[in-house]
Amino acid sequence: MYHGPGRDAMDYFASVGFAPGFHVNPADFMLDLANGFAQAEYSDRAAEGVSVKQSLIASYARELAPKVKAAIGAGAHVENGHAGGGAGEQPLESCSGSGCTSWTNQFAILLRRSLKERRHETFTSLRLFQIIAPALVAGAMWWRSTPLEVQDRMGLLFFISIFWGVFASFNAVFAFPQERPVLARERASGMYSLSSYFMARMAGDLPMELALPAAFTVIVYLMAGLNPAPAAFALTLVVILSYVLVAEGLGLAIGALMMDAKRASTLATVIMLAYLLTGGFYVHNVPIFMIWAKYSSFTYYCYRLLIAVQYSGHLAQLLPLESTHGEAGTWTCVAALVAMFFGYRLLAYFALRRVRT
Repeated sequence: MYHGPGRDAMDYFASVGFAPGFHVNPADFMLDLANGFAQAEYSDRAAEGVSVKQSLIASYARELAPKVKAAIGAGAHVENGHAGGGAGEQPLESCSGSGCTSWTNQFAILLRRSLKERRHETFTSLRLFQIIAPALVAGAMWWRSTPLEVQDRMGLLFFISIFWGVFASFNAVFAFPQERPVLARERASGMYSLSSYFMARMAGDLPMELALPAAFTVIVYLMAGLNPAPAAFALTLVVILSYVLVAEGLGLAIGALMMDAKRASTLATVIMLAYLLTGGFYVHNVPIFMIWAKYSSFTYYCYRLLIAVQYSGHLAQLLPLESTHGEAGTWTCVAALVAMFFGYRLLAYFALRRVRT
């Protein structure tokens, strides 16, 4: 919409036909323009079939975009020691958009922005309540359970799997649909490459998305009195955090494919319901024609890994036969989760390439 010194913003909008008819707060005026609202003095553009946003985009492309790209190109030449205009200097036109800065520089800048934005989204009082309250309730319900209470503990492990599968995937579903306008605008102006944006988003999510699951796990683990061995606790934490990343990847992929928050959340609901039913807690003898659904469920693999960690070496003695016979082994579960972690994110990346710029 505008790029340049703040003091020149109002003059620029007036020069392209968007001057306020009376004294108005510049911030409110520009916010109205960004939202597509225009005053009566220039609302006749709408009657001509040109919206406020379309007019601003056209004005930016005509008036400011060449100057911005030239300034970026000049800055890149100065940084590379070509400001003197020597014989080997390339013309400014050869450097435009994201090609004027390195991939690592784009990644670093986008990562800092992502961390600042995500920090305020993740650690809100409502989000903390959504995590801490269920953790305390679950810890109280399974208070100091013993290893011999096998069915009760398996219920707790399945609850943890379902809770974080649903929570992580649903939060991630809205990420790309909400950012689509910004992503399309910034990529259209050549600010950065899609790969740098995507990798910065993934890296920025790690500390934010894993802090709350870690706190949840500590609370539930201590209150429920699960396997006290330090190795068992560490492995349980690793399994849950890995599972959260896989579930988040599913949500990102659905959001990137649909690019509509309502439709994406509906599809995520159906998929997670299927994963709930095929997770291995409600039904052990799955019909042969539904085996594919069972083995495509990351909830199933997380649940099997949690059981293996808690009852390592004692599966046959403590667990019912139907809970162990014919189920996926530990390394099969690990390999499946790793494949899903990368597969869902690759799917999300290629889906984002379809976003029009």
